[in-house]
Amino acid sequence: MPGGSPLTIAHTEASLGWGGQEIRVLTEAAGFIARGHRVFVCAPPESRIAAEAPRFGVPLAALPIGRKGARGIVAMVGALRAQPVDIVNTHSSTDSWLTALALRWLRARGRAVPALVRTRHVSVPVASTRATRWLYRKATARIVTTGDALRATLVHELDLDPARVVSVPTGIDPARFARRDKAGARAELGLAPDVPLVGIVATLRSWKGHRFLVDALPRLARRDAQLVIVGDGPQRDALRGQVAALGLRERVVFAGQQDDVAPWLAALDVFALPSYANEGVPQALLQAMFAGVPCVTTDAGAIPEIARDGDTAIVVAREDAAALAYGIDAALADPAAAAARVARARALVERRYTQDAMLDRMEAVFHAAAGHGEARS
Repeated sequence: MPGGSPLTIAHTEASLGWGGQEIRVLTEAAGFIARGHRVFVCAPPESRIAAEAPRFGVPLAALPIGRKGARGIVAMVGALRAQPVDIVNTHSSTDSWLTALALRWLRARGRAVPALVRTRHVSVPVASTRATRWLYRKATARIVTTGDALRATLVHELDLDPARVVSVPTGIDPARFARRDKAGARAELGLAPDVPLVGIVATLRSWKGHRFLVDALPRLARRDAQLVIVGDGPQRDALRGQVAALGLRERVVFAGQQDDVAPWLAALDVFALPSYANEGVPQALLQAMFAGVPCVTTDAGAIPEIARDGDTAIVVAREDAAALAYGIDAALADPAAAAARVARARALVERRYTQDAMLDRMEAVFHAAAGHGEARS
């Protein structure tokens, strides 16, 4: 076991939604359990992550931590008293504040407290208020970001000690996303066998840029190209309305939420992720790259750490349907160049962005945090 002896770790997640962040929490927790650590997740009982935890084999502590308030603090105090841990890893703003204040309350009463590790998954700016500086500078032992760009921004915005902030991008399981037969995948999923398929796998949130992808579809040189949208979320109805208004119902497949996205990726000719904000290193982009799908994306957040224009992907301007269509056309028109980019992208993911690499790095972070008492009130 890298880094030292087994740890007891509690993950907290206030989010009620479902996407890359929540999937990482459960995947990481399951990976640590497989490595011999004791891990459980604290989440609101009504959350999607609470519903999904059993499928990942992760124990759940259902707590009212979906909103900031005294009830959540009391619940966290009770949970940490009932199940002493070495590390609490928080993932959203609400549960980070509730946990930090619960630990402060326990420490003030002479109780031994675990080390607090705060993971930031998105590139949303952090306000440099006195309270936020306390949370990041004093309450936490270590801060984890899901990309180097997020790390650099956070260190600069809050004037943090760089040694306490670590970038650990989400890793993928290579066994799940090995290359598959495209024709077989399309037959399995009932997709058209002989037309160009462009697809996206992402929660239907505004900043993922789905609407620009829909707008790009009628601009493509291949008028028979179809779009496959895998995922669900708050933009579903708006996107369906946009597709109908543009007369594209026969060319767009709404696949909904899928537990296994590997066959959907295998069926594609191009994977497009036109995000314009908030990204770390996106899991779906890593998955598509490893699965051998040519990728077209933007430079949002930490995406440039894996998507290098002309090298591992085609990178286009944000919020620009014409540029997106041009990039997709380029990927479809030159299979040899696309294959070369695919090979380089796959090698990059295999070298740096596997699940084992993520778990190794997080083990090192947790052992360092548990062995040092930086956090203080």
